[in-house]
Amino acid sequence: MNQDIKPMPGLEGRVALVTGATRGLGLAIARKLCASGCHVLVNHRGPASAADDALAALAGLAGTAEPARADLTRPAEVEALLARTGERHGRLDLLVHNAASWHPGSALGVAARPLRQDLATALAPLLAAAPLLPGLMGGRGGRVVAISSSGARSAVPGYVNAGLAKAALESLVRYLAAELAGHRITVNAISTAKIDKGVPTGNPAMLKILAERTPAGRLTTPADVADAVALLCADEAAWIHGQTLTVDGGLGLMP
Repeated sequence: MNQDIKPMPGLEGRVALVTGATRGLGLAIARKLCASGCHVLVNHRGPASAADDALAALAGLAGTAEPARADLTRPAEVEALLARTGERHGRLDLLVHNAASWHPGSALGVAARPLRQDLATALAPLLAAAPLLPGLMGGRGGRVVAISSSGARSAVPGYVNAGLAKAALESLVRYLAAELAGHRITVNAISTAKIDKGVPTGNPAMLKILAERTPAGRLTTPADVADAVALLCADEAAWIHGQTLTVDGGLGLMP
């Protein structure tokens, strides 16, 4: 329930854009920021009705929300979305890049088209947005947070396309962090492992094993990741640049 979300102090009145925000992890991030008093732009690429359920889920929180339709693999649509944001709100304070795609495959048989799609979803939004961010965020302490995964560093079966895309995303985060720091914009990533979304996903026996191996005693939830995003958006995170924060309950520590 929305009343159970603990707000992050200091984010009131911020304008936040969350990509891929209509369900799952993206929606959890949007809820956290909206509960903290942000005005959240709920990005989606489907019809206008695709955002209706997400907007309903954000109703009644401390902040406000609006739909932000754009296919972020298309640079022109990214630029248009940010231009509209500047016209309507005068600024953008927080950009959370959560949108992702995953085409299962083997490293011994990578197909070019699925790989290009996963790379485009991971990289194109930030590459297109980066030149515009100093004008929208510069001088006010802007925040960019990208969502990565443990597959960027570990070999996960069937995950090669998305793993390559996430590894490239983490590298891009470091390059952007170095070039945007002078504009008082921080760029960081959050890496997580298998997420418990509250619905059956994958092999139950495997999920049970992963939960038991996690030192904190359970799988990571979308709310765990959303809390970490809010931490990186706080004023106190101003001196964190180009880092990938692992949010997995300690699972990555285990052999």
